[in-house]
Amino acid sequence: MLTTALSSFWQKVAPLLPPGLVTCLAAAFVGDGDFTSIWRDEFVGTLLMIGLTFSPGKWIGKDSIPVAWVAHAVGVVAADKLGGGQQVNPSVSVSMYALGKISYTEMFVRIMGSMAGGLVAFPLFKLFADSFGLEPLGGPEFDPQDDEEGIAAGFGEFVAMVLLMIVIYVVNWELNFGKAHYWIKQTLTALGIRYLIETFPRAGPAINPMLATTWYIFAYGEYPTHLGHYFTYWVASAAGAIFASVLYVIYAGGTCFGARIPLGPIKGGEAKNAPESPKKKKS
Repeated sequence: MLTTALSSFWQKVAPLLPPGLVTCLAAAFVGDGDFTSIWRDEFVGTLLMIGLTFSPGKWIGKDSIPVAWVAHAVGVVAADKLGGGQQVNPSVSVSMYALGKISYTEMFVRIMGSMAGGLVAFPLFKLFADSFGLEPLGGPEFDPQDDEEGIAAGFGEFVAMVLLMIVIYVVNWELNFGKAHYWIKQTLTALGIRYLIETFPRAGPAINPMLATTWYIFAYGEYPTHLGHYFTYWVASAAGAIFASVLYVIYAGGTCFGARIPLGPIKGGEAKNAPESPKKKKS
């Protein structure tokens, strides 16, 4: 009787859930729940990041580029501060794993937490926009026209991710702004992100695999079917993060995926281990 009732309930609820959400939720409990708080923080951080950084240009500063830029910068800083400084970007998590800052399991949980946040955020903010008569938020989309395999779009995402990771490394690990360090480094990160968005528009841009895929699922109600989507937003983006990790090891020393690189360190001596992985990035 109970099984029948649960089955009936699930059949009614399942169509209302975004594809992939249940799988993402299940990841919160891997490792006997040791990473549940990390999953939760990534989930909440992603909700905040999408709400606070996608609204500029749509709800704020629609007719003014400077206002939109300032609002986006404020949104990046606010989302990071309120969300506890999570990574909210699978490619950033890949880089942190490559550099030995987090374990493989933590990387996986962070990615799934951010994916869950994206799957919930887009329909949630669509409901918010409809309720208050606001323009719906948009999202990055792969356009196969004249780029069937996603080579051009993927190259843009690759370069943008390399540059984003360099910004993250520099402002988090190489510079020290004293008592105002957090506010200055987050503002510089926000400006860097905005610059990359404007400079590499071919793929949206996303500069974040989670944003591209969760937006597609929200917009079309299914997983992306074009291989160019996965090459552009996942393969090229992760490759950019790994390439940037290699460059950082050559500069500062250390290891990449546990292996030393027979170049550098340019900086001299052993790599300076950051006290913790840098906190997030993009949108």
